[in-house]
Amino acid sequence: MSDTLIRSLDLIEPGALVVYHGSIPSLHGLWLAIPCPCRVCVAMDVIGLAESRFALADPWGELPGPMHVRRVSITRSVAS
Repeated sequence: MSDTLIRSLDLIEPGALVVYHGSIPSLHGLWLAIPCPCRVCVAMDVIGLAESRFALADPWGELPGPMHVRRVSITRSVAS
């Protein structure tokens, strides 16, 4: 089975627990993924651009999370 097919089966649904491993090392770790609510990301989704972006929320509500996170920067947590 190709790696691309396996990745496509690893869907991230709103509220999924994910591990962030993107370009901000200080924010690496567990987060809840939600669709990015900013106007630009919503507009890109409405017109059908393939790259969905996420906002990450702290599961414990203690830290502000990153926004505009690309799908390649997160992986579904095995804890979910």
